[in-house]
Amino acid sequence: MAIKDRIPAEAKEMLSALGSKWEDVIDPKAFQVKPLSGAMTNEVFQINWPTENGKVCRKVLVRIYGGGVELFFDRESEILTFQYMSRHELGPRLLGQFKTGRIEEFIHARTLSASDLRDPEVSALIAHKLKEFHNLDMDGPRTEVLWNRLRDWLGTAKDYCSPEEAEEFFLDSLEDEISMLEKELSKCGCTIGFCHNDLQYGNIMIEDETRSITIIDYEYASYNPVAYDLANHFCEMVADYHSATPHVLDFNKFPGLEERQRFVEAYLSSSGCKPSDEEVLQLVEEVEKYTVASHLYWGLWGIISKHVSGINFEYMDYARQRLTQYRLRKAKLLDSS
Repeated sequence: MAIKDRIPAEAKEMLSALGSKWEDVIDPKAFQVKPLSGAMTNEVFQINWPTENGKVCRKVLVRIYGGGVELFFDRESEILTFQYMSRHELGPRLLGQFKTGRIEEFIHARTLSASDLRDPEVSALIAHKLKEFHNLDMDGPRTEVLWNRLRDWLGTAKDYCSPEEAEEFFLDSLEDEISMLEKELSKCGCTIGFCHNDLQYGNIMIEDETRSITIIDYEYASYNPVAYDLANHFCEMVADYHSATPHVLDFNKFPGLEERQRFVEAYLSSSGCKPSDEEVLQLVEEVEKYTVASHLYWGLWGIISKHVSGINFEYMDYARQRLTQYRLRKAKLLDSS
């Protein structure tokens, strides 16, 4: 199939209409389609229109929803979050919707790479932006979604898994473990904020001249303990989704204590007040505990995705790695408790 044929006919009509709004576009229907790598929930395409001066292309982004995404999140809620971010100029504008996806404004900034997350300056910028994200005043109850989502995903994983897969991943024991983890981690009394829940490098953009950070892709966003969101971001530092083996995780790259403390201090300092050493240490400890939940979350996601997604990614191997880390981290958490 030609790349352009992967764009639905309805979306092509909308793109032609969008292209006609720019006077310098040579032919609104003669747009170019460039697939963007690194996405594991949706297919994402950059759309380019050649212009009369030949130097600048007009651009938008097309997002085609992946198969089975309704099992992971509510698309209407995600669209409302997207529209909120757009209205407040915190993210790209929504330019159009079609049955299986949407058209978004193209942000003229670069997506971060895996190595960018380790840059102290960039890391501090991310910490400040994440604090701003957590303080968003979104509609709806400010109750954490994490534990009920884990239970829902566990039920879905059981529905799709073979008996052999269910046995390999100990799915029958996970319901009690989720309840145990909820009880244990709730003792932290963590701050609840509006969390991104998927802050991997591909969902962060930077404008290199202004050093402005934009957080994108809000499919999994919800209210949750902010310590969970930080833990998930740290866990994502072990991944490189643009390598030859994007599913392979290198847990030796998990940030050390000093790097985590530096990020947490920048996060807490974003309000303008320098945190005490005790405040930094407390949040670092809370974040460490929530890494357990992050591994379980994406382990279950990988199992389900293996059965429902059409995207070329080794989901089951990914799940296997995350759930192995879950077991290791859970044992350490319980021992320390």
